Amino acid sequence: MRTSSREKELNEQGLLPDEEIAAQVRDLLYRNMISGQREGFDYHYTKPSPGTYPYQYFWDTCFHVFILLAMDEVDMAKKHMRSLFQMQTPDGFVGHMSYWKRLWPARITDIFQLRPKDALRVYKPHMSALVQPPLAAQAVLRIYQYAPDQHFLNEMLPRLKSYYNWLRRNRDFEGEGLLSIISPYESGLDWKASFDSVLKYDKGLAGPQLFWKVLQVDAHNFFYNYNLPAIYRSNRFIVKDAAFNTIYVQNLEALAQLCVLAGDQDTAAYYQSQAEKTGRSILKYMYDDADAAFYDLTGHNYRKLKVKTGTIFFPVVLRQVPGEVGKRVLQRHLQQRDGFHVPYPIPSLAVDEPAFNPDESLYIWRGPTWVMFNWFMHGHLLDVGYTREAEELLLSIKRLITKSGFREYYNPFTGEGHGAHNFTWSGLVLDMIRRQQKEESGGHGKTDIPIYSVHDPL
Repeated sequence: MRTSSREKELNEQGLLPDEEIAAQVRDLLYRNMISGQREGFDYHYTKPSPGTYPYQYFWDTCFHVFILLAMDEVDMAKKHMRSLFQMQTPDGFVGHMSYWKRLWPARITDIFQLRPKDALRVYKPHMSALVQPPLAAQAVLRIYQYAPDQHFLNEMLPRLKSYYNWLRRNRDFEGEGLLSIISPYESGLDWKASFDSVLKYDKGLAGPQLFWKVLQVDAHNFFYNYNLPAIYRSNRFIVKDAAFNTIYVQNLEALAQLCVLAGDQDTAAYYQSQAEKTGRSILKYMYDDADAAFYDLTGHNYRKLKVKTGTIFFPVVLRQVPGEVGKRVLQRHLQQRDGFHVPYPIPSLAVDEPAFNPDESLYIWRGPTWVMFNWFMHGHLLDVGYTREAEELLLSIKRLITKSGFREYYNPFTGEGHGAHNFTWSGLVLDMIRRQQKEESGGHGKTDIPIYSVHDPL
């Protein structure tokens, strides 16, 4: 890994060198890695954190693929994706958590995130009944781009098609292309403040009452036996999350590209048309011109949840969003930092929101900075020429890791690490470093590995 004059300058400021960050990320992932066999399944995954998050999680596994490829571990990345789809059901469903080795939920209340029949068989490998942001197609595409392997593509593509078809059939309730989540946990941003009004929680800062309201949603779904049409009709918690749907569009496009690579042009066109449909609906229903923000939606009538979370930026990465719209959002909230002006960006919630809390809490995603936000926006900012802003996001993460190590999240004002220790998501910094290297070399020229952006167009 080369050392530029800019990197030398940063090293003099006391930041960890890129080589040291890479070494620590490698050590982190290998210490958290689990493999084995049980009930006829071969599993291989990385725990996000040794004690706090011991299971295989859906989008965490996809994050781990991006990190593993930045470490040259392509075979390990393939094993992770194969494991993720091991228990896929015949109709295509894959749960947000796979219980392989430790079979009992971390919290007793998490039993409500299982289908009732699985709650009676927790002594065997099983999946949760919930979904998570659908990053799988991008993860598989990144693996193929790193090291083309037609056998792996042919193995995974039918599984991916089945999974994304399940999402469209079961979560696009209105036929507009927008997917609904039925629990806050499905967003991946568990206690996201924009959900408060849906939960009828009006106290701002989170507390025990919020916990019970979220628990009631999961219990509601459990006692409905996760019958999705009935859950939709009940309208208890039907939310179209901006980040979830943005990732869905990106992955439909990735799936279309995988179909092209497999020689299936007709199916590729179908998935691309689905991506276009969802992208247009995101712009039509989620964008608020006055606030220059993309908001989550709730209910059958698509009511906007006007809370400035860190996901108000996400849809700007989509080709269906006009450049001038994306520019307005970025200028207002990233450049002018309307509500997001902190020493360590990007906070998960704007500082002027009543629910904002920068400190450690059970109720996460309500203020602190997570590496994932910076990672998601970093590639897009480079793509559209916001090189200074992209570098700021990368430098912010380097400073956080130098100061506080690999933590689940960080105080956006002080940089103090909070939540789980030895948290793997922070290893996404390695993917950011490699993308930055590619840009600095003009998009060509030698880096340690081929770099492909998660935001690369078809």
